[in-house]
Amino acid sequence: MADESKSESVDRRRHGRKGKRRRPKATTKRRRGLVITAWIAGSVVLLGGGALGYLYYQLNGNLTGVDINAALGTDRPDDVDNGSMDILVLGSDSRAGKNSKYGKDEGGARSDTAMILHVYEGRKKASVVSIPRDLLIDRPPCTKDGQEAPAAHRAMFNTAYEVGGPACAVKTVEAMTSIRMDHYMEVDFSGFKNLIDDLGGVDITTTERVRDKKSHLDLEPGDHTLNGEQALGLVRTRHAVGDGTDLGRIKLQQAFIKALIDQVKDVNLFGNPKKLYDLADTSTKSLTTDSELASVDKLLGFTRGLKGIDSKHMTMVTLPVVYDTIDINRVVPMEEKAKQVWQALLADRPIPKSATEGSVGNQPEAGKVVESADGPEPDPTGSSTGPTPTTSAPALTPTGTRG
Repeated sequence: MADESKSESVDRRRHGRKGKRRRPKATTKRRRGLVITAWIAGSVVLLGGGALGYLYYQLNGNLTGVDINAALGTDRPDDVDNGSMDILVLGSDSRAGKNSKYGKDEGGARSDTAMILHVYEGRKKASVVSIPRDLLIDRPPCTKDGQEAPAAHRAMFNTAYEVGGPACAVKTVEAMTSIRMDHYMEVDFSGFKNLIDDLGGVDITTTERVRDKKSHLDLEPGDHTLNGEQALGLVRTRHAVGDGTDLGRIKLQQAFIKALIDQVKDVNLFGNPKKLYDLADTSTKSLTTDSELASVDKLLGFTRGLKGIDSKHMTMVTLPVVYDTIDINRVVPMEEKAKQVWQALLADRPIPKSATEGSVGNQPEAGKVVESADGPEPDPTGSSTGPTPTTSAPALTPTGTRG
């Protein structure tokens, strides 16, 4: 890995749109969160031995890869080796196939959950920036299956995946941030549910009642071990927390992910080979990645560096936004504050608290509804990261959007 100063790294990377041949990074092995699936899939290889040869090829055949580099070509931000890594993580809301029980299949899928995971140099800390699916953006032109989707003004962020698939989602994020995504990962509804079931459930504590008929969820305050269906209902609910919009749901998802990370770290997978294999089989079947990660050995290399990152070393924020003045069921970026977020990640530095102050995405009451079984997590990095300011109620009150 090239050892460059921060200023040199940022100068090379800032807002660059010129294509540049990728140099292999010394770290193909970082990240956590929803992509806990990758860690599980890769870990099975560590059981080793010739007897696992057949299982290795079976798991390898489960994976789905998308060649993002070929799809996007050279019109991307510069790829700079400054020791950090950025991964776009999507949860798909497709209702096709096994997902039909979660709603009518209308012939397409959107990104129900979108997060940019930034792993800092040294692989000891990470920041996650959640992107509201109802965010209005300027979507770039995209191509899917030979069909051109023209650029669109004031398009919802989650339509990028709908019109152009994973490559368009990556292209849209890179246009928003000027940050090149090193990897892409996607999990669908059924895969997430099955993963939680194979894990044996996730332990959480609710601080108030969480009830949402649409998500078939009814949890009293107290300790719970959620099965897959309950966990899926929890991360999908928006009516039960915060202001009833996607913004409250994001905070709930962030709290659940931290609980999930803690749960996986407490499970002795290597002491239970069958459980490890079941988890790896489920993970690889439900996981879509960029082609650079679409094999078990590459996933293993990618995940070996994750051991140092737990929930106490992960800062999770929502992109700073305000309600749109034309349609209050949509949000738009706070441009200057969003720029602070992206510039911090470009420089491989903590996201400053000031970057999210005044954002309607800060809903501390929604984020406190769910805790891990061990209680709330402290801010791992002190005053410089982990922004959780309390904001006053917004003047506009949205009525809720697509569930």
